[in-house]
Amino acid sequence: MENSTVTTTVTAVVLPGKVEPDGLQVTRRGLAAPAAGQVVLGMEATGVSFAEQQMRRGKYFDQPPFPFVPGYDVVGTVTATGPGVDAALIGRRFAAVTKVGAWASALLVDAADLVAVPDGVTPAAAETVVVNGLTAWQLLHRSAEARSGATIVVLGANGGVGSTLVQLARHAGITVIGTAAPRHHAALLEQGVRPVDYRDPEMYCRIRELAPDGVDAVFDHVGGAGVVESWRLLRRGGTLVSYGTASTKDVDGNSQLPVLKLFPRLLMWNLLPNGKSARFYNLWAGQRRRDAFRSRLREDLTQVLRLLADGVLTPQIAAEFPLSEASSALALAESRTVAGKVVIVPDARHS
Repeated sequence: MENSTVTTTVTAVVLPGKVEPDGLQVTRRGLAAPAAGQVVLGMEATGVSFAEQQMRRGKYFDQPPFPFVPGYDVVGTVTATGPGVDAALIGRRFAAVTKVGAWASALLVDAADLVAVPDGVTPAAAETVVVNGLTAWQLLHRSAEARSGATIVVLGANGGVGSTLVQLARHAGITVIGTAAPRHHAALLEQGVRPVDYRDPEMYCRIRELAPDGVDAVFDHVGGAGVVESWRLLRRGGTLVSYGTASTKDVDGNSQLPVLKLFPRLLMWNLLPNGKSARFYNLWAGQRRRDAFRSRLREDLTQVLRLLADGVLTPQIAAEFPLSEASSALALAESRTVAGKVVIVPDARHS
């Protein structure tokens, strides 16, 4: 039987429908007591990812119906446990990927979805690598299986996923060609990346000049017509990993169509006898085998958080906003003027 006893009142940000960022609603609502297998997680940091930007347009591939509380990932401390959950978790800090629901001062999370945050890592720093770090790790090591000595292309090398992908690749001894606006080139050069201006109409020619024999992997979150050019950059045995359709984010219409259009093309390319492969990455793939999915997620995110704790990954915090100013956080993230993650933290408590 569902446990519906309201134990606490929380602040939550609601996305009421297709609205501009200032259309978000700050609400107060009851939070049920944790059911069997659940915990209450007090939010210490969440953030704005590309998913929320798509969701407010009704464009995220499998978003819930409006209205709902967005928030793709969260870092927080367990404040209560439900039946069957070890009470020793209370007071410990964890990260979780939630897809929705994290833009709240506290939320219910399945204990099986918690990933421990190492001591000494701040909530905001950890937040920068939850969805972005997990995605980058799985793109590099699971989808492309890139090895030391390889050469890869990262489109949007200054973005949330792209910048983390760059750091992971350089740590693994991989040569990186990264596309970004010229203002980010100096920072990319410092990281040992070969930068290319993403607005250059001859961008793919510039990349070929840097890697005339082709590359081992291309990570493409843009989709659209350019994905053909990304495929052509690969050498024999190379892998194209498509992980989004950002080129259509402002186009009205069915949110699933750009992705569904992409699948037959990727499938067809995989049948060609040239040793190249094409994959579409979705963080939520494999959820039907829930235990295996959770185990893989925990393993990968634990690796990323350890690299953060060890100083291999540098947390890139673009700005911090209190939860009640989530509209401003979303607007800044969408402005394309910042590098790194826009982080949302709890509102200061007034005594």
